[in-house]
Amino acid sequence: MPASAQDQVRLGYGFGLAFLPVFICENLKLIDKHAKALHVDVKANYQRFIGAAAMRDALAASSIDVAPFGTAPLLVAWEKTKGLPEQIYAVSGLTTMPLTLLSAQANLQSLKDFRPADSIAVPALTAPQMYLLEMQSEKILGQYDRLSGQVIAQSPSASLAGLMAGNGPAAAFLSAPYTELALRDGAVHRVLGSADVMGGKASFLIMGASLTYIGRHPQIIAAIGQAIEEAARLIRDEPRRAAQIYLTHEPSRALNGAAIDAVIRDIRDEFGSAVYGVQSFADFMGRHGELKTPPRSWKEIVAPALLNSPSS
Repeated sequence: MPASAQDQVRLGYGFGLAFLPVFICENLKLIDKHAKALHVDVKANYQRFIGAAAMRDALAASSIDVAPFGTAPLLVAWEKTKGLPEQIYAVSGLTTMPLTLLSAQANLQSLKDFRPADSIAVPALTAPQMYLLEMQSEKILGQYDRLSGQVIAQSPSASLAGLMAGNGPAAAFLSAPYTELALRDGAVHRVLGSADVMGGKASFLIMGASLTYIGRHPQIIAAIGQAIEEAARLIRDEPRRAAQIYLTHEPSRALNGAAIDAVIRDIRDEFGSAVYGVQSFADFMGRHGELKTPPRSWKEIVAPALLNSPSS
């Protein structure tokens, strides 16, 4: 069904550097621009949420049309809504921002070195970092939940402060810009990265929408992916400009424009519309009962616009 001039696409988003492509799309009206090129006159509206649960509730209530998910929550939502008009599908990647397990304890160089008393901080017990820890534990220690009793949920800022002061967790699984800030301290070192676990890139955030919305507005879905791709090119080619846009959305006392510019330069190839690592997550979740009927291929959970992308 073609969109009318009165139609809007309502996107939810949150806080953090992972949402930089969305910030750029909003500032530069990129979705509107790409929709117009597809002969659809649509205004994109953006609504910010404090937590992921609130965004998913808004999506379920049709208060927004598109919302970000972590890979595991997206797979759970896809399965939970299977067969329904509101079944959730991936419509665009956002970022494959690396996640890094860091420690200031010199003896902790791999998961094999962790003793029962060594705590590991993650942002939340359902965060992507938790899944990566379990995946690596399965590979290295032969038991996916071997370290589960040592994991604590802690905000990235608190984990960073603890690592720097030497009175926090033994290790913390962080993302940018916290990783870069921590590694400024010569005592903090890298133990494990998401690329080590996944054998390459893994999506950190994926935009999802209902089957009904995708079916009714295929041009808008295509425009969203194209807009994210343009935002990713800007991040890659103009990191200073991307840093300025980021700071208009998230002013920071700790990080000035030069510091954010440096962080973005480190991760500027980690944004785009393709999704990565979906099948690895699905297989893992299927093995351990989180998915009853995991997809046999990542292509089962994506909108048509993503089928020819370099996804996995």
